[in-house]
Amino acid sequence: MDASVRVKPKKYKKSYNPEQVVFGLIKYLILCLFGFIAVLPIISCVITAFKTNAEYQETNVMTPPKSWLNFHNFVDAFTKANMGRAFINSFIVMVVVLVVSVIIGSQLAFVLNRFKFPGNKLIRNLFFLASLLPAVATQVTVYSIMSKLGFINHLYGYIIMMCGTDVISIYLFIQFMENIPVSLDESAIMDGASYWTIYWKIILPLLKPAIVTSCILKGVSVYNEYYCANLYLQTPDVKTLAVSLYTFVGPMGSQYNLICAGVIISFIPALIVFILFQKQIYSGIAAGAVKG
Repeated sequence: MDASVRVKPKKYKKSYNPEQVVFGLIKYLILCLFGFIAVLPIISCVITAFKTNAEYQETNVMTPPKSWLNFHNFVDAFTKANMGRAFINSFIVMVVVLVVSVIIGSQLAFVLNRFKFPGNKLIRNLFFLASLLPAVATQVTVYSIMSKLGFINHLYGYIIMMCGTDVISIYLFIQFMENIPVSLDESAIMDGASYWTIYWKIILPLLKPAIVTSCILKGVSVYNEYYCANLYLQTPDVKTLAVSLYTFVGPMGSQYNLICAGVIISFIPALIVFILFQKQIYSGIAAGAVKG
């Protein structure tokens, strides 16, 4: 046989038995059902945002509005709730909190992972114990401290409180740092590098996937945080985005069409960030979740 003649391999069709077909069908139906349940509140929110007050009171939440060009609700929500100022406040809080949390969390993880000293395990256990305590249970003490320090109704006071060490990020950094070989540190020390140089130029760049994952978890939490913001930021000029939406809730009733319009407005920046950086977000989450 001529060597130039190549024999094409036979293609075998994968066969499915009836049980696999039924199981696969049920699996995809369940996934579609849960996906529809997750999207249903968003659909309802979009429909309600375009309704007038009369339409909202007289129709069902899933009934489409008479006009999809009713942008008056969005204008009212943005102006009456002072969402422009609230956007700036939320952006400042989120950026500062993320930067401080990543720096403090990664440095603490570097110390706990790379240095073995008496009390190392005790510190880890204390952080684990702190993660088990409900945040609401400590608010009386925290509010007393914030009041005595004069941090109430000040954006910098709220930022300092939110910069509290994130236990989840610390453990995420520690787990990811265990995959970075110690030989890199030893080689850098032999070349005359200090521990700060090792952390800043070797460890921190290699922690990029874990940092992305931590920023997503922390950023979403800070951006949507309502309880503490409503408790410590009560004057209009320091309110965050989540608190500004509470403007349309009152004892005489709630204007849910304006609330839904405000929710969509607050959702747009997060959607834009996700669309622009979805590749980095997915790669960061995937790399941060893999160990070994």
